[in-house]
Amino acid sequence: MARLKTLGHLIRFLFSRKRFWLAPILIVLILLGSLLIFTQGTILAPFVYTLF
Repeated sequence: MARLKTLGHLIRFLFSRKRFWLAPILIVLILLGSLLIFTQGTILAPFVYTLF
């Protein structure tokens, strides 16, 4: 529940301060983080870690 509140504050900050250039950076970071988390226990893990 606290994570959703933090995400809401972040989105509100982006729109109130007109920091739209931060959105692509945050999206890429979230996608990379979720990729690492979801592939951690699968057979794809060695292939994902070679990308970095």
